[in-house]
Amino acid sequence: MTALKITLQVIVVLLSFVLTLLILMHKGKGGGLSDMFGGGLTQNAGTSGVAEKNLNRWTVIIALVWVALIIGLDMMTKFNLG
Repeated sequence: MTALKITLQVIVVLLSFVLTLLILMHKGKGGGLSDMFGGGLTQNAGTSGVAEKNLNRWTVIIALVWVALIIGLDMMTKFNLG
C-alpha cells in the first residue's frame, strides 16, 4: 500500500469518529432513542439557533468529505493507483 492510501484510510477512520460524535451532539427531535437515554430531560436547556446551525454545517461538511474520501479510495483500488 502506498503512503497516500494509508493516510487516506487513517483520515477516513478519524472522520468516522468525529462524524459519530457530531451526530450524537444533535438535539433530539423526541420520540426516539434520544428520549430513552435522557434527551427529554434537557429540552429546557436547548442550544441556541446559531450553535445548532453551526453543528449542522460541520456535520454536513465532514460527511461530504468522508464520502468523497471513500469514493477516492475506491477509485484508487479500482484502477490500481495505490
